[in-house]
Amino acid sequence: MSELKNISNNLTSAEDQSAWGDLVICRVEVDLPNWLSQLVGGNNWQVYSESEYDHSISFLLRQGEKEAEVTLFNNGYAQVDLNGKSIFDGSITSGASKCAHLSYYRADNGDPITLN
Repeated sequence: MSELKNISNNLTSAEDQSAWGDLVICRVEVDLPNWLSQLVGGNNWQVYSESEYDHSISFLLRQGEKEAEVTLFNNGYAQVDLNGKSIFDGSITSGASKCAHLSYYRADNGDPITLN
């Protein structure tokens, strides 16, 4: 019984517990014009407006007669409407697009965190 307790204690050492308590900033970086080109085609999408909210940020883009609204949520989820019709509703960070990636940073000093 004491062996099991020692194993359990080794799994949650003070070092491990403090690492889980560190604050981490997750940043989603998206190349919106290129991502939109992948979704709907065309080139030269231009961002002409942006609005920031507590849990998301919305961008309005246009290319000729086409207008798109892209809403990026803080958790990597995205919604895209093209001319008022929904064309994308899902995770932008699932790895399907090279136009989006996640970066992680320590909140206390801004140092980047590399995940294995």
